[in-house]
Amino acid sequence: MDHLPPGVGGAERARVQHLVYGVVRHHLRLERLLGRRVSKRPRELVVAVLLVAGFELIEGLAVQPVEEGLAAKIVHHAVDQSKRLIAPAESGMVNAVLRRLSEDILAEPLPPMLAPSHRLAEYFSHPEWLVRRWQASFGAAATRQLLEWNQTPGLVSVRWRGPEGDPAPGWLKPTAWSGFYTPEPGHWSEIETLIAEGRLYIQDPSTRLAVGLLDAKAGETVLDLCAAPGGKSVMMADRMGSGRIVAVDLPGERQDRLIENLSRVRGVECTILSADLGNGLDAALVERGLPQRYDAVLIDVPCSNTGVMRHRVDVKERLEETDISKHAKNQLRLLEAAACRVERGGRLVYSTCSVDRDENEGVVDAFLKRHGAEFTREDAVVSHPWEAGHDGAAAFRMRRLSTA
Repeated sequence: MDHLPPGVGGAERARVQHLVYGVVRHHLRLERLLGRRVSKRPRELVVAVLLVAGFELIEGLAVQPVEEGLAAKIVHHAVDQSKRLIAPAESGMVNAVLRRLSEDILAEPLPPMLAPSHRLAEYFSHPEWLVRRWQASFGAAATRQLLEWNQTPGLVSVRWRGPEGDPAPGWLKPTAWSGFYTPEPGHWSEIETLIAEGRLYIQDPSTRLAVGLLDAKAGETVLDLCAAPGGKSVMMADRMGSGRIVAVDLPGERQDRLIENLSRVRGVECTILSADLGNGLDAALVERGLPQRYDAVLIDVPCSNTGVMRHRVDVKERLEETDISKHAKNQLRLLEAAACRVERGGRLVYSTCSVDRDENEGVVDAFLKRHGAEFTREDAVVSHPWEAGHDGAAAFRMRRLSTA
């Protein structure tokens, strides 16, 4: 997207993103279908044409009733574009492959609810090991709902940050979650302006869960660990009105976004630290004259991202079966490091954007098994996308005992 020509307008950019995300979202299915019709893989530019047109066929032919002649229009458009992009002989191959591909897509039925895992994985473009894991955790019906959810385009959600008495513009449509809106198409320039003014933040409603559970109060000192890009820090600051937030994340490009986002906070003193939670945070806090312990600590740990696959469409192809247990081990290490920063009687919230129990309840249970003499579990909330209507997330609040 960053390399599109400057003259490409907002509607065209949105269409490009839709096509790219659609190809990635349905990539495994597209590769399987194309593999039936292409004996020798062509060069990558030809493959790109086939994948984009293939996604347009999947999307268009899924709408019932199917528009008359739609498949032929998509194929014709792809062939016209391929004549401009690739050799004439290759455009002939594109025509033949896509015509057969449209027939294959129409002939491929939606798998039944109790279809075997391999069939669901093939149709919904998910790795089979992940489908099996979800079936064991959630059952057949919920797994089917999650697969279907992940295959639909994610809506853009924004949170209104305007001051009291400053209503959101009419093209922001209210959602079921207070303060969150979905923008109508065609307003990207206004969105950019409102973000720059600090009146709007692009944010999924699932992020409110951890912030609400932490319930940071005015005047408190709050430590936000793994804070970049800063959405939860900004939301906490908006709720607090006064106090201090120390936002910590590893050095790197994400720090730039953290700095930019927290620069738009008003009323709350925000300090940004570039440090490793497990190595060097003590020294960084001392160097800046900051406390070692805090009234409230939030740690939003790196995870499998299984709750946000509708927005992060590449996750399912990058994730490996062994990654879940690796994440859980690292998450427990990070949670223990975060616990050292909680003041006596203070609150600790552990959160993920995963729907996997091993990364959520499993990590918290393991932590309390080791540190139950110091911390007690108070509350928890787990969001499943197919039930909540937004990204998946989990958050757990623990409190450090006053005597610990």
